[in-house]
Amino acid sequence: MSFVLRQAQIPILPRGHRPIRILHFSDLHLTPSRHQEIADIKSFINHKPDLVISTGDFLGHLDAVPTVLDALDELLDLPGLFVFGSNDYYAPRIKNPLSYLTPDNGKRKHGDPLPWTELAAGLTTRGWKNINFSRAMLKINDSIIEARGTDDAHLNKDDYSLVAGKPDATSDFAIGVTHAPYLRLLSAMGADGLAAIFAGHTHGGQVRLPWIGGSKALTTNCDLPTWRARGLTHFGSEPWLHVSAGMGTSPFARIRVASPPEASVVTLV
Repeated sequence: MSFVLRQAQIPILPRGHRPIRILHFSDLHLTPSRHQEIADIKSFINHKPDLVISTGDFLGHLDAVPTVLDALDELLDLPGLFVFGSNDYYAPRIKNPLSYLTPDNGKRKHGDPLPWTELAAGLTTRGWKNINFSRAMLKINDSIIEARGTDDAHLNKDDYSLVAGKPDATSDFAIGVTHAPYLRLLSAMGADGLAAIFAGHTHGGQVRLPWIGGSKALTTNCDLPTWRARGLTHFGSEPWLHVSAGMGTSPFARIRVASPPEASVVTLV
């Protein structure tokens, strides 16, 4: 296994309900040539999740849709939720990696368009729910979950008003799913009473410095504080936030320092 399996628990289930194992992965940036990563993704099924959540950036190449669908094949037989990230819409470009450390001016230089509609069709045909701009209701074990999502905030494609409002009265709790964990989304979801939020995008910082008790991210590539760059965090009365550090990298910046590829099993208890 060439990735780290992160494990966490979120105490949000009603008393007496059976635990729910969620496989959360993000930022595959998959290309047809990444054979080890493909094998790792195929091994995710061994963790026996009840629900799968992907927080985007599946693609890293124009021809990667069949590769992604093949890598996820067994997982697509399980209940699943997904949203997209910027790299599902546009191919990666060569850029100065130091630019991630400079203030974000909001300008984006896009690569060639990617076949995201083909990817969406492949995932939804197998039963996964596209919640880029919608809500969905699922019954997993004893619990009825309302899930709501937004499209990629890094490209300003998010429109939380499409899914805003208090959780459905028939649900036991509600979760949010988004690619880039910008504070505007965390705040809006928190105000609506969501119990937990799942996100990706940060790569855990991708390059982390040795620090007291572990390591510290230099950036999150959004306005999320660096101490929340990966894993499970909880701040005040906000929802629990789980950020996946992701599996891949841009093909033009294939380096991760103290932030290895990872997937997570998050157990709701």
